Parts: sequence; structure tokens; C-alpha cells
Amino acid sequence: MATLKLEIVTPEAKIYSEDVDMVTLPGVEGELGVYPMHIPLMTELSAGEVCARKDGHDHFLAVGQGFVQITGERVAILTDMAIKADDIDETKAEEARKRAEARLADKLGGDEHATVQAALLHSLTQLNVKRRRRS
Repeated sequence: MATLKLEIVTPEAKIYSEDVDMVTLPGVEGELGVYPMHIPLMTELSAGEVCARKDGHDHFLAVGQGFVQITGERVAILTDMAIKADDIDETKAEEARKRAEARLADKLGGDEHATVQAALLHSLTQLNVKRRRRS
């Protein structure tokens, strides 16, 4: 059976690099399913959940915004945040969400507002992925 090489990279590290059977990812136009031999595509990635199917098992990751490049043999994701669902600390993510929401209540400059908004998006994405996997 044909596979895809899935690589997920953040500015800090390579988070995931495996041969997988299928990838589902959050594109800006909606959810995108990718199988081996997919037509080449480059698109924006929305914050959300990536599902990598390998040997009949699904592996979930929370990802931030970024870009994805797809070829028939490879899916390369460059994102500002990626964390495996099993590694998400729900308590820390909830605390980060509360801090970001409280900080947004202050009058912030443009750059600082964007940074806090990104932090809020990261924490909400992690919480959504963790809570979906728990139920």
C-alpha cells in the first residue's frame, strides 16, 4: 500500500515525521483529506486538528496557522504551533486561555494585540483537540 511522508515543522523543531496512509488537515477553505498520489497543492493551514492515519490508527495533533505543501508522496506542514494530542496539558492550556482573554481586555497596541490574539488561538485549539479526544 502506498504511503505519504507527513512532516510537521514549527520554528522550534520538527514535531512529526512519519510515513502515513492518510492525512486530514484544516485548510482555510475547509477540511482537506490527503491520500497518496494527491495532486500537487500548496495552501494555507488554519488552526485546528490534523489527523494522521497510520496502520489503521489515528494520531491527532493540534496545529496553529501556517502553510501546507502537498505532493503525491509528501505532506509538509509549516506552522507556528504543533503539539500531539496526548502531550496537551489541558490545565496549562486553560490557564493560557484565561491569561490571553484577560490581556485582550486591556488596550493593546497593534503588534501586542496580534501576539495575544495568536496565544489565545493556540490555547483554544489545544483545548478543542484535547476535549474532542477525551469524549
